[in-house]
Formats: sequence, structure tokens, C-alpha cells
Amino acid sequence: MVPEISNDSEREIRDISKTLQKSNKRSSWKIAKDLPTSFFYAAKGLRYAFSTQRNFRIHVGFALGAFSLSFFLGLNKSDLAIMALTATSVLVVELLNTAIESVVDLAIGKRFHPLAQIAKDCSAGAVLLASISSVLIAVLLLFPPLLKQLGI
Repeated sequence: MVPEISNDSEREIRDISKTLQKSNKRSSWKIAKDLPTSFFYAAKGLRYAFSTQRNFRIHVGFALGAFSLSFFLGLNKSDLAIMALTATSVLVVELLNTAIESVVDLAIGKRFHPLAQIAKDCSAGAVLLASISSVLIAVLLLFPPLLKQLGI
């Protein structure tokens, strides 16, 4: 069973695709010749994920909230490092999920294929697993100092 995509979503995807094709037409096949150009391409990927992927923005928001609370509660450096690695891992998996979904869409177009569904579902499952793990780690690190701060 294939979930239906609204016409607005299809139109938005087409518009994004056209914009990307225009902006990347000449440079997409080139290899970055220097380090600043490599960073520029990486920043374009982050900017694309942030501007087009709702879940990426949600994960960034939760990470910022967790770090704000961490600083407020005065977590030590090792706990902050664990939080940073955890939050970053979720964002990395979300970026990989976006890349996998884009490649699958490129390969099969608007057709349905059960292997494409498996690829997309598994990459989404990886994001879900990383997110659940991240929440558990945040709870373990933030609850004790939060309860202490509240006097409980």
C-alpha cells in the first residue's frame, strides 16, 4: 500500500527539484578542488536538509532545547560531550535518511517498488531508533540534576 502524496507536496518537490537542477546543473558533477569548496558543498547539504526536512528541524530544536537545559543545570563536560554526540548522531542519521530517500526517488521515479519501500522504511527506522536512544540518554542525564534543582 502506497501512501498518497497531495498535489501540493508533489508540486513543492518538483519546484525544489527544478531549483536544485538549475543551481547544480554545471557544478553537480565536479569534484571539489579545494577544502573551502568541500565545506561549501557540505553546507549546501545542511541548508537543504534544514529547509526541506521538517524532522531535521524538529531534531535541531530538541537538541538546542536539551543543550539549553544542560547549561542551565550545569552538567559537567563529559555529560555535555555525551549529549553532543547523541544529538549529532540523530542529525547525521537524519541526513543519511534524506540522502537515501532522494537516491531511491531518483532511481525509481514515481513508480512503486517493494525494495524502494524497504530502503525508505529502514532508513526512517534508523532515525526513529537514534531518536529514541537520544531521548533516553537525555532523560538519564537531565532528570537527576533537574529533580535536584526542583528540590525533589
